[in-house]
This record gives sequence, structure tokens and C-alpha cells, in this order.
Amino acid sequence: MTTPVNSRFGDPFLFEAERHAAWGAAQLRTLMAFLPEGEWSADLDACLYRQGGLDLRVSVLGTYDAAARSWMWGWANPGLRATPVVALSARAGEYGRAYGIPEFAHEVLDLSGFADPGRAAETLAFAAMGVLGAPGYIGVQAGPDTRLFLLPDDSRVPYAAFDPVSLANTLTSATGLIGHSPYAMVAGYFERFGLPQRQEPGRISAALPGEVTAVVEFDAPGRIANIRMTLAGHA
Repeated sequence: MTTPVNSRFGDPFLFEAERHAAWGAAQLRTLMAFLPEGEWSADLDACLYRQGGLDLRVSVLGTYDAAARSWMWGWANPGLRATPVVALSARAGEYGRAYGIPEFAHEVLDLSGFADPGRAAETLAFAAMGVLGAPGYIGVQAGPDTRLFLLPDDSRVPYAAFDPVSLANTLTSATGLIGHSPYAMVAGYFERFGLPQRQEPGRISAALPGEVTAVVEFDAPGRIANIRMTLAGHA
């Protein structure tokens, strides 16, 4: 059964996507820099993806059907259900059921109500990558109307490192990716790197390495208004 999601995702899903937006964007850049250019092939029985001579272990995350404008999670695919290649992506379904997020929990989602169903499919892949802590996702055209999304499940794929120098640019450039809650995006980014943070109305401060504190301030509509760094003992 295909579950409609109308023209927007629910708030719980958007909150999850937003929490991982800044880190996720940086991680996708890291993955793209790691993958060599070249033709791709996949052996799903072996959980194997090959691109440009590089072999990676992967999990099938889901597929987007452009003709039907629908998304099917990999763990729900009748031909792949309960096989090793969907073991990682199955955790997204478990997460959705545990936390009441239907976009993760339902097997097939009708995206026809979205202005850009393809972008909605990318958002599903992006959010799942975040909640699973995967080092990115790979989207490839597997047929005229079918786009296949894979999660790298290979320890050789590097993770993006925290960079205090580019912090302001990382946060501001990610604000429009989901557009639900910049506050949640900033808090999620600091949480991802285990940085102690203090959350207050309109303000988040986080302790960075080197006795530096990052202070992110938000305006009344909730947008990032200012990002500044202070040294310990300095105002």
C-alpha cells in the first residue's frame, strides 16, 4: 500500500532532517571527493558497488519511481526484503516506528503532491543518512524512471571532520537545505561532534577545542542572525 504524504513532510520528519542538515551537507561533499569518477555497477547480492575501479560495500536505501512519483524503502522491496543488502536501511524503518515518524516507517510513499517529487526523494535519502549516521548516500539512475539510492557501509569512506575555521560558512550554507528549524540544525551539528552546548531561547553556545566558544544567535523568526567566536576569558 502506498502512503500519501500530501505536499509536505511532517514536522517530526523535518526536525530529524534538519538536525542532520549541516553535518550531512559536509559529509556528502566528503563522500563525493572520495569517490573516483567513472562508470558504476552494482552486485546487490554481494552488497557491492563499483565506481571508477573502487569497490564499496553498500546497503540499498530505497528507490524513486519517477513515473509513479513514489518512493520505496529498500527494506520494503519484495525482491530484497530481509536480505543482507537492506540490513542497514532497515534501521530507518525501525527508527520511524520507534519515534512515530511515518515517512521512515511506511514501506512506500506517494510523493505526487510535492512540487518536485525527485527532490522529495532526495530529502528522504538525506534524512535517512543522518539518522543512520551513514557516511553519505549515492544516487544512481538504474532505469529510465528508476533512481536507486545506496548507503555506503564501508569503513574506508572518510567522515567529515569538525573545522572551526569554516563553522560559520558550514552553518549558514546549510540553512536553506531543509528550511524547517535553523535552531535544530545548529544544535544537531554540535551534537554530532560531541561538543558541549548550552541552549537558550534565541541562542546556542558551544565549547570548541582550544578554549574557544562559538555563539550562534537567532532573530525573532528563528533565522541565524550572528555567529561569533570568543576565547576563554574574553567577552
